[in-house]
Amino acid sequence: MPAPITRLMGSTPARLRRDFRHDDSALMQLRRGTAAVSLLGIGMMAATTLLQIGAVRRLPDPPIRGFDTTRVNTSDEAYSYGGPDSPINILAHATNLVLATTGGADRMRRHPWLPLLAVAVEAPQAAVAAKYLFHQMPKVDRAWCPYCIVDALAHFATLALVLPEAFGSLRHLLARGRRTG
Repeated sequence: MPAPITRLMGSTPARLRRDFRHDDSALMQLRRGTAAVSLLGIGMMAATTLLQIGAVRRLPDPPIRGFDTTRVNTSDEAYSYGGPDSPINILAHATNLVLATTGGADRMRRHPWLPLLAVAVEAPQAAVAAKYLFHQMPKVDRAWCPYCIVDALAHFATLALVLPEAFGSLRHLLARGRRTG
């Protein structure tokens, strides 16, 4: 018997497994990309979390002038959220990962709110990443963090990856509204 949430989503574990493992549609490829990029972002922020909580004293930087991961990740801004910011960013990526892996291959039509929620969640994350990449590091910290750069790019990529399915969901909802209205 499927779990209650699976029944609510109108699928079965077998169907979800088949969709994720064997559906090669463009939208499922985008969702796999979102999952992979989210995991990359989690990895980057896991490293900086270890630095921020003192588990490691420093992380390697490229041998290029201007890179100083410690300065960026121990700045006042990095601790201005009531704790270090990297664990918060891990949660953001984890949310994207869960949204990318929830629902079957047909979720754009069956649950159009999921792709729209994915954009609603990622758009502000990408905006914060842009602020950090284009203002905080170069202007305030006057230093670069390669882990943070990869993380910001992961947010930009995630937004790009979730947009096509969200636009499809929106088109589906509008078409459904015209049919019923």
